[in-house]
Amino acid sequence: MKTYNENDILTDLRSNDPQTQHKAFEQIVRFYSEKLYWQIRKMVLSHDDANDILQNAFIKAWMSIELFRGEAKLSTWLYKIAINESITFLNKQRAHLHFSMDDEEAHLIGKLETDDYFDGDAAQMKLQKAILTLPEKQRLVFNLRYFDEMPYEDMSSVLSTSVGALKASYHHATKKIEDYLSRD
Repeated sequence: MKTYNENDILTDLRSNDPQTQHKAFEQIVRFYSEKLYWQIRKMVLSHDDANDILQNAFIKAWMSIELFRGEAKLSTWLYKIAINESITFLNKQRAHLHFSMDDEEAHLIGKLETDDYFDGDAAQMKLQKAILTLPEKQRLVFNLRYFDEMPYEDMSSVLSTSVGALKASYHHATKKIEDYLSRD
């Protein structure tokens, strides 16, 4: 298997040969699946939901790949699709279950505590609970910056938010997490 080269992949995606296009997209799926899965998983917490959303994100990417103009990195475009799919899922879930914000936080913490796939220690569990107390946008910004080490400029493209607002959001998120962790 050849190594992943985004320029080659993009050239193959623009090919007139459907088989070449499919092979290029298969490389994208192999290269980005794990990264996108964990970003989605941090948002929805459920392994099964994350897998479904990841599959939907890749389907959406494949169906609209001709719209990708290359103005941003392919990874930025894919993150944007995955995050939007996650937000859509969470909004549908919230509407279906008629959650208030406090109910949603309790629901998410309950999902985290009963997750068979969570293998962290008590400190990791407390950090995850602290993250779940953040408003959705702050939680997203914190996860992208802290865990994925995504540059603010890339986040700005993904979230359609200014770099300054993202920095402020991250700062507020870290303060809230520090406050939560310092309790007890």
